[in-house]
Amino acid sequence: MSDTFANQVPTAKVFLEGRYTKLCRDLPQTVFFCPECKGHHKRRRNCARCEGFGKLTRDSVQELIGWVAGAAFRTRENKFHGAGREDVDVRMLGRGRPFVLELVGPRVLDVDLAALEAEINRRNEGRMQVHGLHWTGKERVRVIKETPHAKEYQARVEVSGTPLPERLQALAGQRIQLVQETPQRVAHRRAEKARERWVEYLSITPLEGSADYLVCMRTEHGTYVKEAISGENGASRPSLSELLGVPCRCIELDVLEILDEQGEAAAPLVKPDVFGAGLD
Repeated sequence: MSDTFANQVPTAKVFLEGRYTKLCRDLPQTVFFCPECKGHHKRRRNCARCEGFGKLTRDSVQELIGWVAGAAFRTRENKFHGAGREDVDVRMLGRGRPFVLELVGPRVLDVDLAALEAEINRRNEGRMQVHGLHWTGKERVRVIKETPHAKEYQARVEVSGTPLPERLQALAGQRIQLVQETPQRVAHRRAEKARERWVEYLSITPLEGSADYLVCMRTEHGTYVKEAISGENGASRPSLSELLGVPCRCIELDVLEILDEQGEAAAPLVKPDVFGAGLD
């Protein structure tokens, strides 16, 4: 598409949909601005928190995808819409997390998405990958952001003591209802309230040569998984610590799958093939 045509529609938006997997434990989903200076170009100069960088991490999933896509579509402005998000130190594995990338004011429109996906993955090998990139429409943003998804996790859990075998056996395959107060680590951005959520423990297996256990679990949308394991001094009950009768602490966490609301495998992405389907 020529620049002449693109200049006639400067407010055009392109929407791309796909899934991303995150293979490292130092990558946030979106730009992680410094909470003190907010990344402002003047305030960050003397900011002790970020030492003038404006961000608390070098990059993010949004930036790693957006930098490559922005160069291809010739725009620097984008918005990232994910189906929820994982913590910075949590890997996103399996089929990946659905997302929509909204590119604002592109000057080029006829981009080969297969080549774009390959370039994103080539540049970010070992850190993150994109799968199934395709054209989509504005209406998918609301669907992606508002559809509740259960998740399947694998956690490496430090256990202080030896759980009774009968307690481990009793938990296998059980769906537990728990009540969670807002954790301290997110209290600055989440309302203080009690939330009822379910957690289903699929397996709890001791790791050979270690005192740790590998816990596979499914959780309802919005569950604070680390606190569901530790209990955070009674703020999440009944926690895995309470159910096993020994203190437990999550030391590594991976998302294995994004499920539907009931905890079953979610439907695969539908890829429209019509060029321009994602142009708003």
